Amino acid sequence: MLPALGAQAQTAPETIRYTGTTLSNVDYHHGQLRPAIGTHARQVLRANREHPDAANGEGWTYNHAPMLAYWNGQFYYQYLSNPVGEHVPPGRTLLMTSKDGKAWTNPTVIFPPYKIPDGTTKEGHPGKVAKDLYAVMHQRIGFYTSKKGRLLTLGYYGIVIEPHDDPNDGHGIGRVVREVLPGGKFGPIYFLRNNASWDKSKSTYPFYTTSKDKGFVAACEEILANPLMMQQMVEEQDRQDPLIPIKKDYKAFSYYHLPDGQRVVGLWKHALTTISPDGGKTWPNPVIRAPHFVNSNAKIWGQRTTDGRYATVYNPSEFRWPLSISTSENGLDYTDLWLVHGEITPMRYGGAYKSYGPQYVRGIQEGDGIPPDKNLWVTYSVNKEDLWIASVPVPVRATATAPANDDFTQLPAGQELTNWNTYSLVQAPVEIGKLPDGTKALVFKDSDKFDYAKAERIIPNAKKLTAEFSVVPAQNDKGLLQIEFQDIKGSPAVQLTFDAEGNFRNKAGSRFKNMTKYVAGQQYDVKVALDVDTRSYTVAINGKPSGTFIFYAPVASFERIMFRTGEARHFPTPDTPADQEYDLPKAGDSEPEAVFYLKTLKTSMPDAAAKGLGAN
Repeated sequence: MLPALGAQAQTAPETIRYTGTTLSNVDYHHGQLRPAIGTHARQVLRANREHPDAANGEGWTYNHAPMLAYWNGQFYYQYLSNPVGEHVPPGRTLLMTSKDGKAWTNPTVIFPPYKIPDGTTKEGHPGKVAKDLYAVMHQRIGFYTSKKGRLLTLGYYGIVIEPHDDPNDGHGIGRVVREVLPGGKFGPIYFLRNNASWDKSKSTYPFYTTSKDKGFVAACEEILANPLMMQQMVEEQDRQDPLIPIKKDYKAFSYYHLPDGQRVVGLWKHALTTISPDGGKTWPNPVIRAPHFVNSNAKIWGQRTTDGRYATVYNPSEFRWPLSISTSENGLDYTDLWLVHGEITPMRYGGAYKSYGPQYVRGIQEGDGIPPDKNLWVTYSVNKEDLWIASVPVPVRATATAPANDDFTQLPAGQELTNWNTYSLVQAPVEIGKLPDGTKALVFKDSDKFDYAKAERIIPNAKKLTAEFSVVPAQNDKGLLQIEFQDIKGSPAVQLTFDAEGNFRNKAGSRFKNMTKYVAGQQYDVKVALDVDTRSYTVAINGKPSGTFIFYAPVASFERIMFRTGEARHFPTPDTPADQEYDLPKAGDSEPEAVFYLKTLKTSMPDAAAKGLGAN
């Protein structure tokens, strides 16, 4: 039997696989994964039904399935939106742009709600007739850059004729396309491809072949001739569409080319995968679950990174948290698993199929541009409600090689956060800014009633650690800044807090001890010396010792220092019901803004010289 098995293994189809040993723990939102160093996660749209305006998409609270391109010197970010829940009409598609991935324009509706003609029926739903019904949108591809550099954006209008109907069952209206023009303008909307069941004479928009712009028509026909573009349309198109290579209902196709330029790795939900030998024209090998990849029914993204290596980004669990990255030298063997986004914002608005967590990740498709920083950029939604983007430095790494030596007043502009991981929100941004006296600092602002800003510094693993940092609180009557010293898995052992009552305190088990009162606008130079062997630490504030304290939880070593403008949260858990049908009280409200300035962070280890670790 053994020789037969060996022979079988030698002739098994080539496939991607995970050969690492790290697994995610879903009891923690961060999965207990090491962060990919320098990852900056930024909320670009925050849903708000009570206070609708242009910045939040007029208050629609289902926002999902974002797509990304980089063209003509800026990012383009496309997403779907419904008023309340998934597949509940009306639906539309919107687009935002940014020069730097930080400051974003207000969303613009690019594919508006589509009125379905009264009297329309749908196969498989006898007795159901459309009356005052609008389409919903559903697309797995949002952009295409033509060979001549024209950027097209695509969407799909599907029909949901009764509750729990699917818009992507092959019996919708059709796929629409329009050109993205410089200066925030767009060309007319056309249908690129209609479903066979749709009566084209009832279409609101003309077919693309009627355009007098020959270059636009040629770009559309490039899409139709490209099997890798068409494969992304299989769910919504007719199941027997001759332009789609694999006609089975595998969901959310993404792909990348292997080093030879011909073989293409295909990826679908549930980490299904196979390889095409000829650029996506044919897929002779069976579609299988990628060995040892853990992934459920959320999207998985794969791409070649600018250093010539490869990365996949996905939720490594049966839940939609955390969001992780795995890297590979050759595009086949993935050897590690690191963290991209390990937070779950409270879901403020309930709605149909609004899953918890950072999900439905997509990066920049091959041919759709390379940002000048050469980083890996990905988009995703959190809770199918708020929209996010994250940049991951390339090459991707998770281990620090030197202690922190970060004086933000001295670090070069644009390089201050190279070794920091940030979690920055619309109402709780964390970014480099200035104190009232004009000096530079890492600035934490927070007016978000439900979430917090966070910044994290990864340091070399140490059993004995000294950390020195300088903080200026702008107030002492509101807000919160917690500083945690954590281990390799993100478990804290020591927590210090500037609280909303003007106390600087430390966590002692389930209680807290006040070390000093603090004054608004005054700088506090804090020195903390930690020792794992004695499970104790000392704190000195502005040169004055405050005492020796015991870790409130044991750790084997330290690897992270975290600054956060709110208390840790643990909801949802793996036992939380999947569907939230309620809204949080006063979900659209905010709080008075609190501001904290971090001026410096420096760390040292008694055994640093022995390890050959120098300062950054």
